[in-house]
Amino acid sequence: MSVVIEKELVSADDVSMGFGSEKSFMLTQRAAKLLSSSTLVPKEFQNNIANCVVALNMANRMGADPLMVMQNLFIVHGRPSWSSQFLIATFNSCGKFSAIRYRWTGQPGTDTHGCIACAVELCTGEMLEGSEITVGLAKKEGWYGKQGSKWQTMPEQMLRYRAAGWFIRAYAPELAMGLHTSEEVSDTVEGEVINTAAPRRVGNLIKNAAPLPVERVAEETVEV
Repeated sequence: MSVVIEKELVSADDVSMGFGSEKSFMLTQRAAKLLSSSTLVPKEFQNNIANCVVALNMANRMGADPLMVMQNLFIVHGRPSWSSQFLIATFNSCGKFSAIRYRWTGQPGTDTHGCIACAVELCTGEMLEGSEITVGLAKKEGWYGKQGSKWQTMPEQMLRYRAAGWFIRAYAPELAMGLHTSEEVSDTVEGEVINTAAPRRVGNLIKNAAPLPVERVAEETVEV
């Protein structure tokens, strides 16, 4: 009996979550059912196995914890996006680069005040630098003057987040998986208001074949 159990355990260990085989898909469904029954996951995933399957697939591709993925996916103006903190943390822990650091430029309090995200590529020792983001650029692009914009109340934090987002998509786009940060989407989409009244259901996005159809409403009180 002990030999049979050992073989079963080895067989189970050889199966990974995903869509590559029937066993992988069944394992993903089992994990999704477990997560969907938890009250610790965001409400968009509670009692919704399909949403949990999508989140598990994303977590598997990123090498991230599924619960962290669920808690850091937001929908802003109908588009799925990451929280800036999560994207930066994912980059810092990926093992390919040093942690992101920021170099400040220009004069604080003026349009020249800016930020450049940088990090060292560990395999080559090369210092990598991203694009310079300035307050003047934020004004020209229309980010600064949008209603409810955090650029006016916490410009340095927004400079950090925007510089980091651009840097990560330039040097490690696989970590962002094609998604922007919630702050970027909020700044760049015109004519829409973030829905803070009630969460929308992910099923509608799946039916419309939207990319990475996992959805969570971004609250205006989220720290940016």
